[in-house]
Amino acid sequence: MNACFRSLIIVSIALFIGSCNKPVSFKKDINPILVANCLSCHDGSGEGSSTSGFSVQTYANIMKGTKFGPVILPGSSESSTLFRLIAHKVDEAIQMPPHHEGAQAEGRSEPLTEKQIEFIQRWIDEGAKDN
Repeated sequence: MNACFRSLIIVSIALFIGSCNKPVSFKKDINPILVANCLSCHDGSGEGSSTSGFSVQTYANIMKGTKFGPVILPGSSESSTLFRLIAHKVDEAIQMPPHHEGAQAEGRSEPLTEKQIEFIQRWIDEGAKDN
């Protein structure tokens, strides 16, 4: 194998690995998930906002949290209520989005996909930046 071809392979592998570890973007990755799955109830006036005070309308609203306090602890998804709610790590009556008969909320939706949950977890663990 010539040196030029070997260098090309090494660069290609490095670019692939680097793209896999690319930071999660709030604007490109997280906000679309929240808008598609949460905004109908957490829009500032819907059932979720009325009950908890939580709105996903803006990054600032998300970081503000609920009337009970923040739902995101940047750098710690396991300590963040938002992650725990969407990852089914709490009582099913309060899991989000509500998707089963035992849910306290009236609205129903589909649970987030594993990939969506993973993106939100990574975003929080990376510091929940407004990027």
